[in-house]
Amino acid sequence: MRRLMVAVLVSNLLGWFVAASAYAGQHRTTYGPGGWVPAFNGYDLSGWVVEGTATYKDGDVEKPVWYVEDGKIVCAGKGFGFLRYDKSLCDFRLYLEFRMSEKCNSGIGIRADKFDPKKPDTRPSISGFEIQIFDDAGKEPDVHSSMSLYRYVAPKKNAIKPAGEWNWVLITARGTHLAVILNGQVVQDIDQTQFDAIKDKPLCGFFSVQNHGGYIEFRNIFYKDLTPTYVAHAHRAGPLARLVQRLRAHRTTASCDCTTP
Repeated sequence: MRRLMVAVLVSNLLGWFVAASAYAGQHRTTYGPGGWVPAFNGYDLSGWVVEGTATYKDGDVEKPVWYVEDGKIVCAGKGFGFLRYDKSLCDFRLYLEFRMSEKCNSGIGIRADKFDPKKPDTRPSISGFEIQIFDDAGKEPDVHSSMSLYRYVAPKKNAIKPAGEWNWVLITARGTHLAVILNGQVVQDIDQTQFDAIKDKPLCGFFSVQNHGGYIEFRNIFYKDLTPTYVAHAHRAGPLARLVQRLRAHRTTASCDCTTP
């Protein structure tokens, strides 16, 4: 019954995003229905920050690593770095679609710091979480597979589609509870406090997409801010308030059905 409910809700959600993608193109900075916000306007990289490798040489021509083409954010896959959305979030849902090339390695950073190439510890997989994207369709999942919480938690299953096909992903972060649905299948559904290596990772930060040497395209990027007012205030207030936030988050996370869209 739960699986059927998820399938029906996901179907409705996808229908909404088809309509919302057109909405985003016409309303570049306006909130969409239901509180969903288009993070990508379909035209340019407004609201995004390139971190790490920004350009590469194609013969004698300097070209951007990140650019927009036909309503998609495109990563040329040269060098290393991230394209970060310039808004910090605590509790949220994030929806996006991606299509990767063969042997592509990429990822989605969440609740992470700003990336500084001179400081390896600022990579999302260390400062926050990286949800791995990898051309590994059909392989057994592990802590480096697609949709792993990279290096920490393997996905429940490998639901990635082969290179060249579009995938869609819905990420929910609420308190210490993290959930990921890929192509309609629940691949992550965890409480980070149950894993020693990640139990103290931050509950707020930036989201981004990764350039790790593989060509990849992204489209239809939307987020919904679920952050309670007290959490937003605590995030701005300082260490003591953030400790209170963490304690409250741990107490309320158990009631979160984070795998329901």
